Amino acid sequence: MDTIASLFSFITWPVSWVIVQFHRLYGAVFGANTGWAWGLSIVSLVVLIRICLIPLFVKQIKSTRNMQVLQPKMKAIQERYKNDRQRQSEEMMKLYKETGTNPLSSCLPILAQSPFFFALYHVLSAIASGKTIGVIDQPLLDSARQAHIFGAPLAVKFMDTEAKAQALGASLTDVRVVTAVMIVLMSASQFFTQRQLMTKNVDLTVKTPYMQQQKMLMYIFPLIFAVMGINFPVGVLVYWLTTNVWTMGQQMYVINQNPTPGSKAQDQYLGRLLKSVIAHGEVRGRTRRNMIKRIVSKGPDRNDIERKFITGLAKQGFAAQEDGTVIRSDSAALAEDESGAAQRRQQPKRQTKAQRQTGTAQQAGSRAGTSHARAKTTQKKSDASQDDTSKPAGSTASGSSRQAKSGQRKGPQRPKHPSKK
Repeated sequence: MDTIASLFSFITWPVSWVIVQFHRLYGAVFGANTGWAWGLSIVSLVVLIRICLIPLFVKQIKSTRNMQVLQPKMKAIQERYKNDRQRQSEEMMKLYKETGTNPLSSCLPILAQSPFFFALYHVLSAIASGKTIGVIDQPLLDSARQAHIFGAPLAVKFMDTEAKAQALGASLTDVRVVTAVMIVLMSASQFFTQRQLMTKNVDLTVKTPYMQQQKMLMYIFPLIFAVMGINFPVGVLVYWLTTNVWTMGQQMYVINQNPTPGSKAQDQYLGRLLKSVIAHGEVRGRTRRNMIKRIVSKGPDRNDIERKFITGLAKQGFAAQEDGTVIRSDSAALAEDESGAAQRRQQPKRQTKAQRQTGTAQQAGSRAGTSHARAKTTQKKSDASQDDTSKPAGSTASGSSRQAKSGQRKGPQRPKHPSKK
């Protein structure tokens, strides 16, 4: 570890300078030689670095989401060109270029912190060895060596000997208890951060190998930090615990304000947003309006959670607009109810055995009655035709004396001309 830290010795001067400036501020409040002054200086260094890394964190979030969306396409490319590794790599790079995705973006915050982390480790190692480094001169070195955090010096490690702990004015038991507690907290915060990402901010409808990898990292990273933590000085543990807590809080904010589409966090967010719109009759906040704007712009490509949100608005008499606002629309609720009724086919109620038997008997009876009526009608028609046939031909002629003969026109006939009589 000392060899790696020496590689970043070029940045030890700015790191030591920042720590000294914060130490002057906190030393005026808590005392120059106290653990609070030096410990809070390290915490402030972390906060300053993480504020500068916020743009990289935003890129990390976007890259992680893009990787989740691209997993099905990546899997299809791997299956299509499984026997051609070169073509597979070319198609992958083409996909990354078309979508603007950088696979290394998810590692940018950790990579950017590494120089500061190892520089701080180098500074604390020099303090433990009694050597001046950067802007830390001999008076500041003596002050830092006297500073204890809950009885453990800043520069001591879990694996250090009793003699080294006593040389820094502490007992080995206190050192190991403090370092063990900090290592557990550091690993637990890392695990909780990763678990929060996997359980709340991942689209569970897409099952990809990427999700399995993330799940494995959720358990592997805490173990790595636990093993490495026994070789970290107390000051470095303070640094890493602080950055883990910062990451956890920053991620909670992102999940609550800008969740991944299709995730559990999005369902909870849109549920809160729906309640707010119903309570106030409008969308409050630019972030919420942007969320509704994105949902409206998707059109038919919305996921189930987003369709549920739009349906909920319509049932309450609201219609989402393209600019992210909502308007009252009574027709929206009616149209949504009608479309929902048309889509949902109601199943008939299940009848009991007795009801089914009764219905069958009634149907059989109605069919028999219909057949009987049809038979009567047929019999009447048959009788009438027989009566007409049995009548004599003369009666027909007498009854209709004016009826025209066959081949003559019907109606009154003109009298014949006298010459034709």
